[in-house]
Amino acid sequence: MNRVLIIVGDATETVDTLYPYYRLIEEGFQPVVAAPEKRRYQMVLHEVKPGWTITKEWEGYTIEADFAFRDVKPEEYLGIFFSGGRAPEYLRYDEDLVRITRHFFEQNKPVGCVCHGVEIPAYAGCVKGRRMATVPKCRFDLEVCGGIFVDEPCVIDGNLVSGRTYHDHGYYIGPWIKLLVAAREATRSQ
Repeated sequence: MNRVLIIVGDATETVDTLYPYYRLIEEGFQPVVAAPEKRRYQMVLHEVKPGWTITKEWEGYTIEADFAFRDVKPEEYLGIFFSGGRAPEYLRYDEDLVRITRHFFEQNKPVGCVCHGVEIPAYAGCVKGRRMATVPKCRFDLEVCGGIFVDEPCVIDGNLVSGRTYHDHGYYIGPWIKLLVAAREATRSQ
């Protein structure tokens, strides 16, 4: 078992997605992109410009989804990553994505999450009592679903590793990769 899911949709944040995608490859994992449909998705760049109080958005690269959520068999994957951007706000209502999300939490598999990605496990009922980092504007989504907001670049709560925004990738992606490496080794010894 070497495959790791990356969850995307239109308006997924580019850096949030590509940084973990290529880090997985560097560590010998196979990143698999899953989305509502098997097609190409438009990613975006997000940044709060100097003098602005809200996020500005630009078009970023595109990414091809390998599978539609309905076709994902989560037991075939070692871990999952919830990317940020505006996509999670819309994706979280997909019943198949909820099913997939719950599997990773119930099976205690490595979960990585950044920024708005928190909206998916929150909606799926997986964050109650869990400590997580997220962008401050998603604090409400986390807390209303029973999670605990932590304003730090890397928060590790068991199998769950999270960061606030793409600025935190250098802090939380490494610990998430370590969990994946340990999980891979455990599957090899079975």
